[in-house]
Amino acid sequence: MDNIFNPDKQHTLSKAADISGTGLHTGALVDMKITPAHPGFGIQFQRIDLSGSPMIKADCDLVTDTSRGTTLQYNDAKVSTVEHILAALAGMAVDNALIEINGPEIPIGDGSSQPFTEMIESAGVTEQEAAKAWYSLEENIYHYDEEKRVEMTALPSTNYQITTLIDFNSPVLGTQHAGLKNIKDFKIEIAPCRTFCFLHELEMLLDNNLIKGGDINNAIVIVDKKVDGDELKRLKKVFKKDKIEVKSEGYLNNLELRFPNEPARHKLLDVIGDLALIGYPIKARIIANRPGHSSNVEFAKKIKHYIKRNKQVKDVPIYDPAQPPVYAFDYIEKTLPHRYPFLMVDKIIELTGTRIVGIKNITFNEWFFAGHFPSNPVMPGVLQVEALAQTGGILCINAMPEGKYDTYFLKINNCKFKQKVVPGDTMILKMELTAPIRRGICEMKGTVYVGGKVATEADLVAQLVKVG
Repeated sequence: MDNIFNPDKQHTLSKAADISGTGLHTGALVDMKITPAHPGFGIQFQRIDLSGSPMIKADCDLVTDTSRGTTLQYNDAKVSTVEHILAALAGMAVDNALIEINGPEIPIGDGSSQPFTEMIESAGVTEQEAAKAWYSLEENIYHYDEEKRVEMTALPSTNYQITTLIDFNSPVLGTQHAGLKNIKDFKIEIAPCRTFCFLHELEMLLDNNLIKGGDINNAIVIVDKKVDGDELKRLKKVFKKDKIEVKSEGYLNNLELRFPNEPARHKLLDVIGDLALIGYPIKARIIANRPGHSSNVEFAKKIKHYIKRNKQVKDVPIYDPAQPPVYAFDYIEKTLPHRYPFLMVDKIIELTGTRIVGIKNITFNEWFFAGHFPSNPVMPGVLQVEALAQTGGILCINAMPEGKYDTYFLKINNCKFKQKVVPGDTMILKMELTAPIRRGICEMKGTVYVGGKVATEADLVAQLVKVG
């Protein structure tokens, strides 16, 4: 990331990048490909080895297991050990990407995020036309777990900073701290730091056949007990090494630490990866004492809930004309096939994987007023619904993998017109997915707001058809 990097714009990869490797716990050899994605797409995984190639959004509400890494699951599709790739994407400021994988677990690589930051760097990171909506905290957010002695705090800040402390009552580790003052330092300071485990944990995993992809080069093993010759022979066989020994510092074999506090830095890496599951870019100072995947995910859920609760006190979207839009008119023209006089959206001010907010300014010069009650101009209700549909089309297109799509109406239900829309009004067009997109079918709830009140609402169903 150089001097021209704009943190207030969304970013994706310049081109696709791929990597292959084994999963740490499953031992499965998998191929993984990261491809560019539209603004607002977020980070989504796709299990291309399963029927229908199901998508799994990087969302803390979809976490089903944190026992040995972070696992996401949607219906029957799951992907595990996602934290290192998510940390790499966050650390390299990639907002939108599709991660295709043909197995159940992300490749472990060397146990750090470095293989992923290198592949992202080789592909390049491209600025997108859409603005990036940062979320700032107005108050402190806390998470405590007395049983695990975990304390996590998010404080208001002008940027994203993280401090971690680890304390395992281990004479080898002692108490370690790590800090990241600016996310741009992630690639150098945090990404190379490998995962670690204690020897007694490693033995349990081996006894239960839970570390099939283990290799001495992808985890730091901390020796927290006396090891006899038989155990060293067993480890030598497991790791297929000619020689296994305990270094005087208390680490297994000849592994050289990349930083004196590499374990604490890796815990910070995990925090970044797990907090990426919030789904919103945040400006906050995170202080994490004794963090772990379970606590990280619970903390992510608290922050996500805070953001959703405070984005707007009511459910009426806030429109500030002074703020740069997510999409301006020229980009809307590129995305939708509609043209004057039938393009009914002026700009997009909010866009996530499931929700979009657009703006349509109504003037007396609109073409339809010449024939629709000229002496008492009222915007036709059918055109209000059309404006909603076009806004929803942008949402659905951005939720799909790269490509050109057209959207077609299939159904309109529960349509109600509650107040007139007249010249001088600003229509705020909100569309929300009410179900995941399946086979190109999009189910959405649409609402038009004028002057802070609901003017029109309807349930819409549309179909996406890929062009070309």
